[in-house]
Amino acid sequence: MQDNYTDNTDYSSVEEIILENGSNKTNLITILQRVQSDYGYLPNDIIYYTANRLGISPADIIGVATFYSQFRLKPIGKYLIMSCQGTACHVNSSETVLKSISDYLGIEDGETTDDGLFTLQKVACLGCCSLAPVIMINGEAYGNLTAEKAVAILRELKEKEV
Repeated sequence: MQDNYTDNTDYSSVEEIILENGSNKTNLITILQRVQSDYGYLPNDIIYYTANRLGISPADIIGVATFYSQFRLKPIGKYLIMSCQGTACHVNSSETVLKSISDYLGIEDGETTDDGLFTLQKVACLGCCSLAPVIMINGEAYGNLTAEKAVAILRELKEKEV
């Protein structure tokens, strides 16, 4: 198997994850979850390294990473905004909230702001239906939103960073 990863990257944390979980490809999802937890996403050179260690192709890993929405192949911003688009949120104007966030930040679904602060991601359901419409930012739910409330939350986070 070709080694397409750089020699100057420290793979010790990935190696530790593989050793803890076993170098069997049946543990791939667990390994990828742990790697993403450490790096915030799945860097390309780590994908190649992991593939080599598990005896599978990088395409196999990318196939798994693109199949499951929990995995990211690009770095995310400091604040990951997940905008719920489930039925309860949809009927309570989640599209209006999403559009206001998108307009305010100048990004679309899956994109990150140029300053690296915010990443916007549409999700099918956050399981907070009683709070509809809802967004989640770094694991914290914000519910009963209007377009104005959503922008105010983002403005506050942005001001905190200045």
